[in-house]
Amino acid sequence: MKWAGGKKQLLPEIVKRLPESILDSGEIEYYFEPFVGAGAVFFYLMCNFNIKNAYISDINKELILVYNVIQKDPEKLISILHELEDEFLKLDTPNRKKYYLNLRSEFNKQLETFDFNNYNDENILRASKTIFMNKTGFNGLFRLNRKGEFNVPFGKYKNPTICDEENIINDHNILKNVNIKNASYLDCEELINNESLVYLDPPYRPLNKSSSFTNYTGNEFKDKEQIELSEFYKRINKKDAKIILSNSDPKNTDSEDNFFDDLYSDFNIERVNAKRSINSNAKKRGTITELLIKNY
Repeated sequence: MKWAGGKKQLLPEIVKRLPESILDSGEIEYYFEPFVGAGAVFFYLMCNFNIKNAYISDINKELILVYNVIQKDPEKLISILHELEDEFLKLDTPNRKKYYLNLRSEFNKQLETFDFNNYNDENILRASKTIFMNKTGFNGLFRLNRKGEFNVPFGKYKNPTICDEENIINDHNILKNVNIKNASYLDCEELINNESLVYLDPPYRPLNKSSSFTNYTGNEFKDKEQIELSEFYKRINKKDAKIILSNSDPKNTDSEDNFFDDLYSDFNIERVNAKRSINSNAKKRGTITELLIKNY
């Protein structure tokens, strides 16, 4: 999935900061990622380390639906995506836009009656629409309004890959025995123990009003929620779990802003270089610093 805030380009910085015991042994007993998003860190670790027990979650129902479908029915998903791809790519740009908007409208109307709690073939069809819109919508954004409706406009891509069959099969193989939940980060707290590695990648605190993009789910994640997350961090720290948290660095725009430095003053705060890749103004896509906060 294309995903705002995805961690692919920050992976090297995260991986080299893993606990030495994990880097030496190549093994992780329990892995938790409760803001999984597109899962760049999760998929990398699953491919390069022996993870005995993995738990991923997100409050985004549509995203978790996609993960569940890839886990359970990759072949059916691939078949539907091929159909969508074949229909879409043969159209000219005006008709592609019409096709996209019609599918988006159907997707949003279905939200009123869709049963996210019981798995069936309707889940496969809905997941295919989510992936289709993610690959053909503007800038690869996934954005929901307060009603939970997908509201990303059409993106003018010449030849988008809508069905990446090989990738879906590879993801399926990785996800076979993974515990996947549509849940708040709080739901995994009781499961975390002293053999756990926890990676927390919440919606980033915006550096300014124009850079605010926290509505992956229709729910906002403001300073109050960031403070609540820091309390969760401190609670699981007491369980002797190993924790890494990533977030924006307020000092990019205000050198006096100590919001995270104060919240996590008892822990190891590092500033690492990152590139801002999603911005409508190309001139504002550049190197900034982000925070990686560890408890070890």
